[in-house]
Amino acid sequence: MNEDVLRARWERVQARLREEFGEGAYKSWLNRMSLNEVRDGRLRIAVPTRFLKDWVVTHYGERIRALWSREDPQVSGIEVLVRPSLAKAAPPPPKPAEEPEGNQVENFGAPLDPKHKFDNFVVGKPNEFAYAAARRVAEQDAVSFNPLFLHGGVGLGKTHLMHAVAWHIRERAPTRSVIYLSAEKFMYRFVKALRFQDTMSFKDQFRSVDVLMVDDVQFIAGKDATQEEFFHTFNALVDEGRQIVISADKSPAELQGIEERLRSRLGCGLVADIHATTYELRLGIIDAKIEQMGIEVPRKVAEFIAHKITGNVRDLESALHRVIAHTQLVGRDITLESIPEVLHDQIRASDKRVTIEEIQKKVAEHFNVRVADMHSARRARQVARPRQVAMYLAKLLTQRSLPEIGRKFGGRDHTTVMHAVKKIEELRAIDSSFAEDVELLRRMIEN
Repeated sequence: MNEDVLRARWERVQARLREEFGEGAYKSWLNRMSLNEVRDGRLRIAVPTRFLKDWVVTHYGERIRALWSREDPQVSGIEVLVRPSLAKAAPPPPKPAEEPEGNQVENFGAPLDPKHKFDNFVVGKPNEFAYAAARRVAEQDAVSFNPLFLHGGVGLGKTHLMHAVAWHIRERAPTRSVIYLSAEKFMYRFVKALRFQDTMSFKDQFRSVDVLMVDDVQFIAGKDATQEEFFHTFNALVDEGRQIVISADKSPAELQGIEERLRSRLGCGLVADIHATTYELRLGIIDAKIEQMGIEVPRKVAEFIAHKITGNVRDLESALHRVIAHTQLVGRDITLESIPEVLHDQIRASDKRVTIEEIQKKVAEHFNVRVADMHSARRARQVARPRQVAMYLAKLLTQRSLPEIGRKFGGRDHTTVMHAVKKIEELRAIDSSFAEDVELLRRMIEN
């Protein structure tokens, strides 16, 4: 068939597509198609990426076929081909004025902290599993679990491990593309792409990387459009065999405001929990910090800080920096006698930290049941309701995860804890007397 005739038909089909689907959809999805050939009753068009092919076939394929059939009734089918060379030939989409020049992969991600590498990550029982999983991802191009999902409380080392993985991959395999960013920045990039009608560039950017690392994924809770895009990005990368590493403050099953299908996908790889610090781990972290800073701290002082500051790694660093700054500014030696005064507020805060065992004891006394009933399998209401209250307060007043709380209540599943929390919240909303009772318990435990 005459080439000019084919070109004219293609231009008319493109014009109809632009008219029917709008300028935004046309620029994002349809403008990068090119006519390949018409042969044996089939229209063949080419696109630059596999993702774009899948999207066009799914969302526009039948309409393109119908429009072309109007031009040539002998055409009964459509075939979309992937031609990567088209991506180089096509002009790049216009950048927003504030978009910085340079490596686009780097610009899409967040900067990595050079202090956060495997060499200076202190390993102990609470984090050894997560550390081993992170090293496996960093040292091998293909691993048997995807995604790797790291979760734990604030300041326990999730972000350190994420940065360490990215650094190690970049040093070991410089040709592999790695994007590390927070879930908030992912959402910001997506909203920005929507505003500038540049979603195709956004999708190509994120779905062409070898390793995608998203920190604090809990921040996309309740953001339906971002979750939808993240879900499709996740699927596209996994289908291509690309590695994904995710972090959050809770396990996938505990994430609130996240769609069920996305929570299911997040938990389909390896989920590694980073537990609260132990004394041995805290002392190891303090020793490592002292060595990095090149200072001398008496052993008894380091042990005292490790015993008294029982929070996270950031709390330990803050305490150590305060001790050093105090001695340097005041001009006194670091001594065991001076530490309680220097760290009095941090020590007081740590001493007030509530334990699940304390909650169980207080709740049992209040409802006149045995502490053993908190762990038993009994389901009688006079025992089950106090147990649910204790689970609720454990979730409210401690940083323990739902699985950890469940284990403290006779090895129960995390879903039992979730049910208990939901039940107590419902009862508090409809029964003011019960709500006052629970509030009284909370104050007694906290004070």
